[in-house]
Amino acid sequence: MAVNKMEKMTIIAAAEREEAILQAVQGMQAIEIKDFFHSNVDSSYLEKHFSTTFLETEESKKKHFQALLTEIQDSLTFIERFSESTSKKKSIKRQIRTLHSLEQDFDEQIIRKYLKEIISLKSKLTLIETTRKDLLSKEKWLARWQYLDIIPKENSSESTDILLGSISSASQIDFLADLECLSSVYVEEIYQSQNHVYYSLIYLRSQLADLDKITSRYSFNQFEYPYDILPNEAYQKNKEELASLVKEEQQLKSNLASYRNHLAEIYLAEEMTYAFINREEAKKHLLNTSYFFIMQGWIPVDEKQQLSTAIQRVLPKEEVYIAFDEPTNDEIQADIPVKLKNNSLVAPFEMLTEMYSLPKYDEIDPTPIMTPFYMVFFGMMVADIGYGLLMLFGAFLALKLMVLPRGIKRFADFFLILSFPTIVWGFIYGSIFGATLPKVFLGIDLPFPILSTTEDVNTILILSVIFGFVQLLTGLMVNGIELTKRKRYLESISESFAWQGLLVGILIVVVGMLIFSNDGLVTAGIIVAAISALSIVIVPVIQSKSKVKGFAKGLYGLYGLTGYIGDLVSYTRLMALGISGGSIAAAFNMLVAFMPPVARFTVGIVLIIALHALNLFLSLLSAYVHGARLQYVEFFGKFYTGGGRAFKPLKTEEKYVNIEKTKVEE
Repeated sequence: MAVNKMEKMTIIAAAEREEAILQAVQGMQAIEIKDFFHSNVDSSYLEKHFSTTFLETEESKKKHFQALLTEIQDSLTFIERFSESTSKKKSIKRQIRTLHSLEQDFDEQIIRKYLKEIISLKSKLTLIETTRKDLLSKEKWLARWQYLDIIPKENSSESTDILLGSISSASQIDFLADLECLSSVYVEEIYQSQNHVYYSLIYLRSQLADLDKITSRYSFNQFEYPYDILPNEAYQKNKEELASLVKEEQQLKSNLASYRNHLAEIYLAEEMTYAFINREEAKKHLLNTSYFFIMQGWIPVDEKQQLSTAIQRVLPKEEVYIAFDEPTNDEIQADIPVKLKNNSLVAPFEMLTEMYSLPKYDEIDPTPIMTPFYMVFFGMMVADIGYGLLMLFGAFLALKLMVLPRGIKRFADFFLILSFPTIVWGFIYGSIFGATLPKVFLGIDLPFPILSTTEDVNTILILSVIFGFVQLLTGLMVNGIELTKRKRYLESISESFAWQGLLVGILIVVVGMLIFSNDGLVTAGIIVAAISALSIVIVPVIQSKSKVKGFAKGLYGLYGLTGYIGDLVSYTRLMALGISGGSIAAAFNMLVAFMPPVARFTVGIVLIIALHALNLFLSLLSAYVHGARLQYVEFFGKFYTGGGRAFKPLKTEEKYVNIEKTKVEE
């Protein structure tokens, strides 16, 4: 259980077999395509004999599928936006499919037919939307002029004309007073809003200049009446057009809602289109000629037989050449991807390692070593039987009743496993939803709590530090073993084993003085610590050409003991978070208990559920974050570097379905 061993795969086959082989490789989801032109393969022979047959990568198919993907996504967004009010919302239920079955069900002609019809409906609805906005604007304008009982253009004469417009309500009195100076002007108020007054003015053309002076003075906003019918008739006609438009829109939305019956097909078409795009993208990394193609990639060693069998299912053995090579040192250092391989108990905790950094290919995977510590720490920080049971049943039901996306499934597995140490520590602390377990049940004396969060605080604090001490020693041990494997023996002493000796020596001294009061133990501890400290100082002197610099380096290294003290103090958060979470839960229970009976069994039930849900969320979040911090800072820093590149096999997006890895009989 460590970093999965990789080999370099090379496939050579006829050019017309490229699509079938890529489909088989994508169905396996276990091969990362390697760029042939950036590999360390000697391609001089190919360049010499086949340079005239090299083919440029075709981008047309990729662009075709990208355009199809855009149309599908636009159509899905459009359906969700416009048809949800007329049809019950219906989304695709996540399912498990193989790539082969998904591709068999994909019919591009049918999908394009749906898309064409949806796009046509979209265009019509867009036109209706634009027209409605225009009609609403006209309705608002006509509503102000509907009481005008003439058609302005039909009531003008050689000597008279009609002027329509509005002014600010604040200027109304002054405006009317100035118009009275023009005796030939007839003024009719048509409409008055909160801020404006609308007028119809009939005037003599000979007085237009005088009228212009007045209208300009009061910023008279002139309107041109555009209709050949009376405003009231135009207003009613406009309302009828709006009503007709609403009916047409409802009919179109009803037609659009019928496409919800095809949503599953369109969703799966989007999934398949992603697969096609990824496959076309992979072709850029191949060597293509008019006669054959060469594919190279990284494959886990335990997938080799599966690959051979999968390819032989799509073409005869004699038509394809498959070779596997061990990675070179240069490839290990600069190119090879990393895939972790752990059992079902440890695998969910890989996400913690990935969040920090994947190990390098030739580095140890810290996940199996970290997992038991994280489980203990998480359980110690949440430490409640009730919360643990909620985690257990919630995760279990989610895993059994739903097909979850792989990332969410890993989280569900993660919390399912962590529910058990949470329950165990809940029994140790004697806590269930913040309440204390009974000490006597059916006349039987129960041992709970084994550790009381109120009376045994110092014991829990010491236990937290002991757990941290054990984890630090484990990290140093792993570092020493890894350095020894690399034949860096002196470094393994100064950076690992000597530090273990120093810490153990100090522990023996403390135990001998505070617990056993034994001078022999104290002396033994001092000797072990002194020898270890001397090793930490002496090894750099041996390794360095300048003994003075080596001695200074050794003394500086020994100063790192203060860092270990700080690390041990960090583990006290195990005690602090465990006690605080339980205390908050108990406080919530007390708050509801103080309520009158009527309130306690009505509002109190809702309140206690809400408060415990909040405390559960905060407890899980704190335990998750602080548990990870202890691993990253205090533990990983002792032996782990990281910096590996994640393994990225040719696969699908798995946006709506989980693609089951193709399994073939060996």
